Amino acid sequence: MTTDPESTGTAGRPEEPEAGTGTDGTAESVVPGGEGDSGEESAAHPGTGGDSGERSGDGGDPQQTEAQAELAAQRIERERIERRKAERKGPIQAGGRLSGPAADLLAAVRAVESGDRPVPSAFSEPAPAPRRAAAEPVRPARPAEPMAAPAAPAAEVVEAVGAVLAEGGAPGSLAPRVAAALGEGADARLRDDPWQLLRITGVRPDQADGFARALLGPQCGPDDERRARATTVWLLEQAALAGHTALEVPAVEAALAQHSVPDPDAAVRSAIAEGEVLVFQDALEPSAPGGEEDEEESRPVRVLIGLERYALAEESLADGLARLIGSVPKEGGPAEEWERAARSLPGSGGELIRAVAAHGLVLHTGGQAAHAETAALVSGARGLGLRAWAAPHSPAGRDAFAALLGRLDPSGASAQGAPPSVATVAGLLSGAEGPGRDADGTLDLDLLIVLDAPRLDVETAALLVESLPDGARLVLSGDPGVLWSVGPGRVFADLLTARVCPQIASRTPDPGPIGELVSATGVGELPQVEAPGKEVVIVPVREAAEAVHRTVQLVADSVPRAIGVPPEQTQVITPGHGGAAGTRALNAALKERLNPGPGRFGGFDPGDRIAYSPAPGRTLPGQVVRADAEGLHLDCAGEPLVVPKEQVERSLRHGWALTAHQAVGQRWPAVVVVLPGDAAQSLTRPWVYTAFGLADRHLSVVHGVEQALPRAVAEIPAKPRTTRLPVLLSTQFPAPGGASS
Repeated sequence: MTTDPESTGTAGRPEEPEAGTGTDGTAESVVPGGEGDSGEESAAHPGTGGDSGERSGDGGDPQQTEAQAELAAQRIERERIERRKAERKGPIQAGGRLSGPAADLLAAVRAVESGDRPVPSAFSEPAPAPRRAAAEPVRPARPAEPMAAPAAPAAEVVEAVGAVLAEGGAPGSLAPRVAAALGEGADARLRDDPWQLLRITGVRPDQADGFARALLGPQCGPDDERRARATTVWLLEQAALAGHTALEVPAVEAALAQHSVPDPDAAVRSAIAEGEVLVFQDALEPSAPGGEEDEEESRPVRVLIGLERYALAEESLADGLARLIGSVPKEGGPAEEWERAARSLPGSGGELIRAVAAHGLVLHTGGQAAHAETAALVSGARGLGLRAWAAPHSPAGRDAFAALLGRLDPSGASAQGAPPSVATVAGLLSGAEGPGRDADGTLDLDLLIVLDAPRLDVETAALLVESLPDGARLVLSGDPGVLWSVGPGRVFADLLTARVCPQIASRTPDPGPIGELVSATGVGELPQVEAPGKEVVIVPVREAAEAVHRTVQLVADSVPRAIGVPPEQTQVITPGHGGAAGTRALNAALKERLNPGPGRFGGFDPGDRIAYSPAPGRTLPGQVVRADAEGLHLDCAGEPLVVPKEQVERSLRHGWALTAHQAVGQRWPAVVVVLPGDAAQSLTRPWVYTAFGLADRHLSVVHGVEQALPRAVAEIPAKPRTTRLPVLLSTQFPAPGGASS
């Protein structure tokens, strides 16, 4: 192992990440602010993808899958929300009016990190819950099948669509997805408007143009109004892949011009008139309390357009947050008991408990060490009689936090036989984990702490907030320096900007040389750190082939021998999937060294490390156990899963090497960060900060980027995302809010 402490500030070149859905590269070129590897190529949708309808199964079977259970819970939630929405008097106050068939578009919500639906707000005051630390209810069995197949369209519909596709020269394999996306009469709709093909994930405008020319002949032209509308919607979908919930009109018009739309302004107006997109006029400055209406009208505004599903999500989220902030939190014991619990923790831990005692919404910022404060909050709240739950995003995060609760346990809950009150976000929403829901349909809890809050996209956050009862407390806890969510929005960052609730910054530092390096990276510095125990090692390389060779050597030999961490506990992180030192090349080399085999089960062998993606944006590391007629058997964080053979290709990839977005929110004893020279342009401070922070005991940096790394850390922040949440919050809280993203 090569150790070069002097080069700690000049580590290697990362390769440019490959597009996650087959369209991210296009999105980067036409919309502002694509994010590093935010469009990671999850195994759920390589190439042209196949994810748009992955989560449309039925959820009524008692032996239902996790995805089916989640869909059933969401369907019930939407029905309840629609009933309450009908009872509301007056329009939505947070932002512009919505238009179009909301119910239809809600059903088309994209399967992002947990496939959650946005919902509107308003809950009546529930009856006070018993003041006791409730034991966790019996959970349903973990799913034996990892993914629900989309509801299959009728065979005759698929056949008719296939005939139209063949006539236009498009692959017949698209027929089931087109039939599912367009519904009844899909063949007639596609023939009448060939650009409807752009609704299928992974189809590009040039491909849709070729299909349209084959069907329409001389009638097909770049000025076709149908083409303009479809391209406008497609651009907004690509913007969502890059994290935006809406785009400013000039940006959309510029992107339309790049796609040879002759009159971009007319295209935008046509899409608005047909209800394909919504238009918003958001004030750039908050209104002064008691200001005159004519003064309000004179304030500068920005004009944006967006898809209704994201508009509903942001409207619902802003409204739900306002409801939580305005609700009186359930006491959970006398004030002196809260104060006694706060005094038992030093510094920011006590401040967190005091803030939660008095407020319905609290933001908590900090790194890995700050989890001790949230764990103490969970235990203390349960000791005060509140039904408190923590919600990490991954099973590994859930298990780690449950172990931390067991070690701290200041309230003695474990001694009383109460299980750790921890559930994943997806499991909480689907009902597969957590306290379940009460008769009103809201989560049966008094306090919810969401860990790794920067990973919340706007749709998941909206469903979480609207699932909380009045009087519940919500704590969003996370490190604001890490990569943002894979799905659209930047909820945690927007709330920090809006300053509508208490913000408690943890003062508990991450320990050791790795903690020192990560903390410095977060503020734009890349110092030399003292690492007497080889906690941080720099391995300079000159080319990608050498980077692959040295990475395999580190994982298979050097780290186990010098650090004592076996290969199965060492994770390789690299910026992208493609290229000479991307995840594909690294995984092939690592498999050959660590688990050689013919890949006789869809490219996999027993013992292979894998990255399993049940939905786009969700990645679970695991290992192949065996294969049989049922499919490929996996062990993911101790949970057995079976992937049917027809889903292996789209939901699995080898997992010795991951991108930072696939790995965010998890930690390993040892991490090897590979920075090949051809990815220097993709480096940002959040990417480096996230990658370095994944290591617990040891971090090796295979370094080939010369000065690109310190330059990225010092000068390249996260790429901006256009969101409306700060403006929507400013209408709810005009004094502190109103900052624009």
